[in-house]
Amino acid sequence: MRYIAAYLLAQLANPEATPSQDVITKIVSSAGIDVDSERLGQFFAAIEGKDISELIAAGQSKLASVPSGGAAPAAGAAAGAAPAAAAAAAPAEAEEESDEDMGFGLFD
Repeated sequence: MRYIAAYLLAQLANPEATPSQDVITKIVSSAGIDVDSERLGQFFAAIEGKDISELIAAGQSKLASVPSGGAAPAAGAAAGAAPAAAAAAAPAEAEEESDEDMGFGLFD
């Protein structure tokens, strides 16, 4: 996923040029992430000769079939309202740990 994100960033920065493996390596390395040259090579082999717009369109059609959860959380929201109100009424306690990054990062 990191190579895809870096490729799209490079493509946005210069739409007239096709990003090279060196450009992707610089982008990923600038975030402090090690680059796996074998996987990067596989990524470039998979997209070779393909238009980025067509790849995105194909990916969107595949995502259309993925369930997104829809109304299920809405039904549970009413049941969760009472505990939430009770928690709001309780005195605030210091947080034990921060979940700012939720245990993962974009380039992990």
